[in-house]
Amino acid sequence: MVHEADLGVQIQRAAPTKLYPFTRFFRGFEKVPTVRRLFGSQTTRALRSLKVEFFSARYGYMGTSDVDGHLIISSRHLATSDFRTVYLDIVHELCHVKQFRAGRPLFYPRLSYVDAPSEIEAYRRTVEEGRRIGMTDRQLLDYLKVEWITPAEHRRLARHCRLTWTPVRPRPHRKRIRK
Repeated sequence: MVHEADLGVQIQRAAPTKLYPFTRFFRGFEKVPTVRRLFGSQTTRALRSLKVEFFSARYGYMGTSDVDGHLIISSRHLATSDFRTVYLDIVHELCHVKQFRAGRPLFYPRLSYVDAPSEIEAYRRTVEEGRRIGMTDRQLLDYLKVEWITPAEHRRLARHCRLTWTPVRPRPHRKRIRK
């Protein structure tokens, strides 16, 4: 096995992650009724304490760190996706932030993505917000269509979110974060 000393090099393994305040880039979310229901009277404090990390990649959108609960956002997704998609993705991820802060798991490796309690709750909140801003069930079904779920899983997710299934366009509008 080769070691650093053998090669005369050093590699600093604890690279710092640049975190920014959520409210520097996302304003007004403390007034969104769905977000207020998530965090209650602590909404403003919760969003002020939230950090966000941006990454550059060809694919990806958003996620929540299961290490410390900060948001991880693709700068490309932020810049190029339509406003409504980014807005709903933020609402979705804020639900995961709340789950993380409550000590609940974000990932369920033994379950399908669409059957994970954390995802069902987050998508239900997102659908609730989508309806509040005037989206139709058809538009919400389209929002739920992502490349990493099968058509059967898409139907199941729609059912979990209490949406009536109707076929949607064949291509997903968002792509999964590639790790």
